[in-house]
Amino acid sequence: MGPFEIAALAIIGGLSYSAFDSYNKNKGKGKSQEVTELKAQLDKLKQRVSTLETIVTDKAYQLKDQINKL
Repeated sequence: MGPFEIAALAIIGGLSYSAFDSYNKNKGKGKSQEVTELKAQLDKLKQRVSTLETIVTDKAYQLKDQINKL
């Protein structure tokens, strides 16, 4: 093998390694963004459930429910 062939192999190898490394770094970013979105959605749902629990456990709500049952 001549010096040009060795240089060409080194360049191709370096570019291949760089592309592989870049792929591995970006592979996890999409999933972390999805996890962040799901956590935000979970927080919103927890707030809604908390609000509903507050409404249902309120004495005035229970009194209205008992009156409506009569």
